[in-house]
Amino acid sequence: MGNCKWSWIGLKKNSTLSVDQKRALIESTNSVLTIKEQCSLIELNLSSYYYHPLGITEEELELMAKIDRIYTKIPFYGVRKITEELRRQGDIYNHKRIGRLMHLMGIQVVTPKRNLSKPNKDHLVYPYLLRDVKITETNQVWSTDITYLPIHN
Repeated sequence: MGNCKWSWIGLKKNSTLSVDQKRALIESTNSVLTIKEQCSLIELNLSSYYYHPLGITEEELELMAKIDRIYTKIPFYGVRKITEELRRQGDIYNHKRIGRLMHLMGIQVVTPKRNLSKPNKDHLVYPYLLRDVKITETNQVWSTDITYLPIHN
């Protein structure tokens, strides 16, 4: 076994290889170890070794185009609403399939994200200097916002 890929057998627990990388390590012509034993050594399920993805069918491409049309028209619809809209159009699909295809297409729902308007506790809070001032005349109070002026170094 001098010219074999299996010189690191004792390190199997430390492996951070992907399934494709592990699959590439399997030697189908190895006369010492069977494929099952090799898969066991690198902790690769035997079914993962033999699995070959089918790819995207024409039906899925058509469904993805329908999802894209709905999403373009109404970007705040999520998986379940898009599934419901497809049902209204006469196409009945499981929401899990719609979610998988949306994930594959890279579609995310347009929703409000984290509330970034909450102040940071560590930031300095400037006092409001005009709180008790009665403004009675034009041009009595002027203000400016300098937070967006460019800083020159």
